[in-house]
Parts: sequence; C-alpha cells; structure tokens
Amino acid sequence: MQESRFKIMHNFEKLLFWQKSISLAKNIYIICNEINSDEKYGLISQMKRCSVSIPSNIAEGSGRNSNKEFNHFLAIALGSAFELQTQLILVKELHLLNEDKVNKLMLDLMEIQKMIYSFKNTLNIKP
Repeated sequence: MQESRFKIMHNFEKLLFWQKSISLAKNIYIICNEINSDEKYGLISQMKRCSVSIPSNIAEGSGRNSNKEFNHFLAIALGSAFELQTQLILVKELHLLNEDKVNKLMLDLMEIQKMIYSFKNTLNIKP
C-alpha cells in the first residue's frame, strides 16, 4: 500500500525520546566542562556534536514527507547515539570524568537508543 500523498508529520516535541535526548545533550554539555580543556577540540567537541545530532535528526526527520524518510533520520540519530556511547566508554577508560557520572549518562543514552529503535519499528517500513 502506498503512503498517503499528504505530508506525514510527527510533533517531535511530544516524543519522549526527543525530550530525553535534549536533556542528555544538556547534560553532556555540562559534564564536558569538567574534562581537561586539552580535549576541547578533540573528544569534547565530538561528544557535543554527537549529543546535539540525536535530537536534531529526530526533529528533522519528523518534518519529512514520509515515514520512510523519518525512519532514515531516526537511523542517523541512532548512529549518533552509538558514537556518543563509544566516546563515553573512552572517557570512562581514560578516567577523564567521574565514573558514576559517566554511568548515569550511559544509562540515559541506552534508554534513548531503545526508545528510538522501538519507535522505528512502529513506522512499518518494508524493505
């Protein structure tokens, strides 16, 4: 069955995983202030970009013309989430931040990843 000719839009601000990803991005910005400034243009910059990419891609995808396009942007958001997870693992292994703080961010991030993945499955995109 073809999708409707009419634009399919989702109000991203009402999506819980968008709200949580905004909160995570704010927390990443806050916690990055605790990392040695020598990392300013390395790991800190990458973490900030990834954290902002998650809600940004959710928002952009929500305004696209089809669920298929939305699904594509959700996949990009998930990719950014997994990049951020990798960076947090590195921060933890390098002891750049308090381990408890990193663990809290990781739990929040994994919850967002699961929520995005579950929502993607509701879009009923067929290969």
